[in-house]
Amino acid sequence: MTVPTTDLAVVADPTAESLVGPPGKRRRFRFIANGKAAVGIAVLGFFILIAIIGEWIAPFDPSARSNDLLESPSSKHWFGTTHLGQDIFSQVLVGTRGVMLVGLTAGVVATLLAILVGVTSGYLSGFAGEGLSALSNVFLVIPALPLIIIVGSAVSSGGDYVVAVIIGLTSWAWGARILRAQTLSLRRRDYVEASRASGESTWRIIMFEILPNLSAVIASGFVGTVIFAVMSEITLAFVGVSSFSNWNWGTILFWAQSQQALAQGAWWWFVPAGLAIAILGTALSLLNFGIDEFVSPRLRGNGKTKIKTFDGHTVRMRVGFTPVLSQKEDGR
Repeated sequence: MTVPTTDLAVVADPTAESLVGPPGKRRRFRFIANGKAAVGIAVLGFFILIAIIGEWIAPFDPSARSNDLLESPSSKHWFGTTHLGQDIFSQVLVGTRGVMLVGLTAGVVATLLAILVGVTSGYLSGFAGEGLSALSNVFLVIPALPLIIIVGSAVSSGGDYVVAVIIGLTSWAWGARILRAQTLSLRRRDYVEASRASGESTWRIIMFEILPNLSAVIASGFVGTVIFAVMSEITLAFVGVSSFSNWNWGTILFWAQSQQALAQGAWWWFVPAGLAIAILGTALSLLNFGIDEFVSPRLRGNGKTKIKTFDGHTVRMRVGFTPVLSQKEDGR
């Protein structure tokens, strides 16, 4: 066993994987090349497209009644009908808009607040930083769902926008805490100190020196908030909060449960909406996993790092351990 110390071209460092690979490989294409991220983006894009054109391509008015009562899926009604003869396929298509609207709007609101409070409190010192940190701690303990139910019931004409804003205003604190912790570790880096010494303003340092290094954390927090917002809206619609749009996936499940669709054997009433929720949640989770793998070389390499030696050999080693190469001596 020998331990060559001069043959290693790359040091075992979690960030060293960016130095390994074919010359000229662009880092910005690695995220799209990630299979999980690509699938998540494709499925999410499909749901966004359905949210935009769902009302145009729906074959029936989702609220219109007919004589086709509680029929199973057929060529006329792809997802079957309800006890009132309403077309479930049209309800799923039209209901996609409310789900995506609440999820994306709440994600944007929560992410903007998390950036504003988290990064600012992490970079600033003294009373301002501690005050913003205390504010995020207060919002961490506010129960979001009961507040949404109370406000949504009081503002019955607000619709999806009110619910989305409430979810966004009550779900930013956790992301702000994470961004504050990351900013505390970045504000004393050499490049930040150099910008400060050269006379750059505080906001310019935050915008051009700190935020670019937090982009992956921000994107992951946005995806997590969208998942929470979608699940919250569907849950509240399922329990009967009436401040939503006429149709969304939670509303379909609410009527299916209230009319005992399972007891009647009408599986087509709740399975399509349930599958849509599961597929959207899976797509967002895959996108989140793709972001994590893009940021962390340890996850991209399944806990291993690829190392190239000067003699052309390539070895894989676990990050965090000293590489030891075994070489067979002649005659053994």
